[in-house]
Amino acid sequence: MMPSTQPGFGILRKLPVLAKKLGVVRLQARTFQKLSYSLSEKKDISRFPVPKLDTLPEDVQERINEVTEKSGFTPNVFSAMSYRPDEFRAFFQYYDAVMNDREGGNLTKADKEMIIVATSADNKCLYCIVAHSAVHRIYAKNPYLADQIAANWKTADLDDRQRAILDVAMNICHCRALSEDKINSLKDYGLTRDDVWDIGAVVALFALSNRMAFTMNLKPNEDFYLMGRVKKEKK
Repeated sequence: MMPSTQPGFGILRKLPVLAKKLGVVRLQARTFQKLSYSLSEKKDISRFPVPKLDTLPEDVQERINEVTEKSGFTPNVFSAMSYRPDEFRAFFQYYDAVMNDREGGNLTKADKEMIIVATSADNKCLYCIVAHSAVHRIYAKNPYLADQIAANWKTADLDDRQRAILDVAMNICHCRALSEDKINSLKDYGLTRDDVWDIGAVVALFALSNRMAFTMNLKPNEDFYLMGRVKKEKK
């Protein structure tokens, strides 16, 4: 048996006490983390006033209630944009026109979200990166790809069709001349000239969205961070 005077024996005797203390530290860390999240939720989501729901025009209330019921929470962009009801209506009307499936269109919802993540990352828009990475994970059924695209779309695990779409999208994002050769190259992937319009419309809409998010200093909902990463509990 190791004598009690042997170097190191004292620490062995203290292990149970240290383990107990470590458990307390971990518990305190979890409590602090929970408190941090709780405090972050109380921060203003926009640098502009956010109206109370019941003070808004009826149609704006209906739109917010609709998305809240569907999502299980109210995305902060809806609350923040309601500060200007006319602009709220115009923005989300154009959003619907661009993001809903177009008859004859070949871009999927995952394609459009991919474009949003890539261009928003290029524009360094926190809200749109976080929110639309979450939506992309849902539509693409892939918990990893959006993070890769946000970091660097050129090194992401994309197929040739996706790369061709983003190549065009990033040209538009940077307002670079779009050659006919590049447009025609999309035909190899079953995409038409009208699909190029759709790519441009998504890029343009979110160029606006990115800049409004910067203007408002818009904060992403905590809910977005886990969407598509962990299974949602059934209520």
